[in-house]
Amino acid sequence: MDTIAAAAGVGKGTLFRRFGDRTGLVRAIVEQRDGLLRRAVLEGPPPLGPGAPPAERLVAFMDVAVDHVCRNRPWLLAYEECSGAARYDSDPNRFWQDYVAGLVAEARPDLDAQFLAHALLAPLTCQLVQHMLEDLGMPPERIREGAVKLARTVLASP
Repeated sequence: MDTIAAAAGVGKGTLFRRFGDRTGLVRAIVEQRDGLLRRAVLEGPPPLGPGAPPAERLVAFMDVAVDHVCRNRPWLLAYEECSGAARYDSDPNRFWQDYVAGLVAEARPDLDAQFLAHALLAPLTCQLVQHMLEDLGMPPERIREGAVKLARTVLASP
């Protein structure tokens, strides 16, 4: 908080009044960065944006979501650590859960879309991505390929 306040040219008290605590500050940063990806899925060109079939949109989302997590790792790790289980009720998480569940439900109405949204997003938690990258030495491409293959497998016709 001290470093951020100094970089912003404000007092630490200003940050606390605006964001409440460290979790509030980190959540605001995560929400701002998630907003870029959110706009791409809501307004961008297909296959990530509207206009493509739901299965193609889900695959495109999983592909860019890995990049999003890798690029924003410091902030996402901080948010996961300081918010704990509360992050599952945060706006960014609820939005992505609803978005993925909607694509699954549209592509495969015979499946439990809400459960599968959680299952598809679980490998994209920043702590797990961090573990795969740093402890297991997996390159981002391997994580991306696995996430895309998982989405394709889930949506494959029986």
